[in-house]
Amino acid sequence: MLRAVLLNPKATRMTRCASPNAILLLLLLLVVPGAANAQGSITGFRSPSNNIACQYFDYDRQLTLRCDIMEATVTARRPADCDLEYGKAFEMRSKGSAIRLCYGDTVMDKALPPLAYGEVWQRGGFTCTSEQTGVTCFNTDRRGFSLSRAKQELF
Repeated sequence: MLRAVLLNPKATRMTRCASPNAILLLLLLLVVPGAANAQGSITGFRSPSNNIACQYFDYDRQLTLRCDIMEATVTARRPADCDLEYGKAFEMRSKGSAIRLCYGDTVMDKALPPLAYGEVWQRGGFTCTSEQTGVTCFNTDRRGFSLSRAKQELF
């Protein structure tokens, strides 16, 4: 119905379908990239070298931390059931073990603030430390990962 209103300027059902302001907002969300996220900001950090980025998510109270490393000299072998990238993305919930992800996206975002070397970031049961040697993150169960160019470790 919206399509008819947009394509036919003589359509009389416009006031019943949606207000002009609602149509303008919809068009803005479709045309301007990132407009849907304009109200909310991303939560997380990136390393000062811009090689590691971590984002915190709260999906229906399932607190999750995902960290990606962009460049690594060594990565894990891709499992046969993974048709995407593997070995440079890690995820954990606020409790339980951390895992390597089979992934086709990234959490790297220039909008993330840098976490200076020696600084600690905490949110939702996660604690991360940024060092010149890499980033280490753990959850309330003290399970997590350490990421650096030379080594990516789950513990």
